[in-house]
Amino acid sequence: MNNLRSTDLAFNDPFESMFRGFLAPMRFEKNGDALDIRVDVVEKDDAFKVHADLPGVKKEDINVRIDGNRVHIDAEARREKDVKEKDGKVVRSERYYGTVSRVFTLPQEVDDTKAVAKYEDGVLTLDLPKKASTTSKKLAIQ
Repeated sequence: MNNLRSTDLAFNDPFESMFRGFLAPMRFEKNGDALDIRVDVVEKDDAFKVHADLPGVKKEDINVRIDGNRVHIDAEARREKDVKEKDGKVVRSERYYGTVSRVFTLPQEVDDTKAVAKYEDGVLTLDLPKKASTTSKKLAIQ
C-alpha cells in the first residue's frame, strides 16, 4: 500500500476527517513574544562547529561563555525607538525585545583558549576545538 492510498483511507472516516479539517488552519506557538536561540551543532574529529540564530541582535549584545563542555549563549535584543506613522497607530507588533539565553552540553570538553566566535547576518558561529583528551592510565594494584 502506498502513502497516497493510506492517506486517502484516513479521509474515508467522516469523524477523523472532521477533526483533521478543524485543526488544519490553526497555528500553535509556544510563546509569540519570545526570541528563541536555535542552534545547529556539528562535531568534527577535532572540533565542534555551532551555528546559532540570533536575528535582530547586535554583536555587542551577545555573550558567550565556555565552561568545560558546557556552552552558554546570552543575548539581548533591544527595541529601537517606536516608529509612529503620521495619523496612524500600531495595529500589531510582533518584534521581540528582551534577553534570552541558551545552555547546552557537548560530548567533550572544549579548549576555550582556541575557541573563536563570529557574528554575521544574524547568525553566531562558534568554532570550538576539542580539548586534548587525557588518556586513562591503568594502575597496578600492589
